[in-house]
Parts: sequence; C-alpha cells; structure tokens
Amino acid sequence: MAMSGSANRGNERGPRPGSPVRGSATGRPMMAALDLFGRRWVLRIIWELRNGPLGFRALQKNCDGMSSSVLDQRLRELNDARIVEQSEDGLYLLTKLGDDVYRSLKPLIAWSHRWARELSDSPGE
Repeated sequence: MAMSGSANRGNERGPRPGSPVRGSATGRPMMAALDLFGRRWVLRIIWELRNGPLGFRALQKNCDGMSSSVLDQRLRELNDARIVEQSEDGLYLLTKLGDDVYRSLKPLIAWSHRWARELSDSPGE
C-alpha cells in the first residue's frame, strides 16, 4: 500500500490552503484544515498514530476495521497534507506537522473528559 509512485486516482488530493474547499471558495487555511479534519476517519488515524508508527493492517484494525479503500484514501490525503508519511519499511507515522496536530488536540481531549464528567453528573432527561 505504498503511497509514492501510484497513479493519481481522482480525488486523492485532500483539501489544501489556498484552494477552494468546503466552506471557503478562497481556501483560507482554517477552512482547509476543518475540511481535512472533518473527513471521516482522519482524526482517528492521527489518534492511532500518536504513539508511533503502525503498518497498514494494524492501523486498519485499530480503526475498528475500516475498509482498506477508505484507509488508503485517507492516508493519501494525509500524506499529501504532510501530516502522515510512510517509512521505507512500510509503516505509517506522523510527521512533525502531524505531531503538531496531535498536540493541538490535547486541549480538546481534556475538554472531552470534562464534558463526559459533566454529562455523567447531571440527571438524565
């Protein structure tokens, strides 16, 4: 499942700043990021790679068995965005930008725990 050297198949290239994306005809950087991160499985892939490289099958298994075609597409988009790269031995890992994304998510992770506590402390409706 190497990402380099493959033929460009349709919509492999993901959203990029400066190009029209969902929600922005001008491709403002934040809108391009929201478009990319709003795609199904993208944040989960980043989450699963946070602790280090994984092979395709291990990543697919960690992502609750998502289809191989969707995983391949998302990895291509994340590679194009320079968030994920593939090592010479075929493992997928976060790039420096990918690590930056994960670190940027840490406040959201903390918020999600506060949210869960808040919801579990309030009476059900």
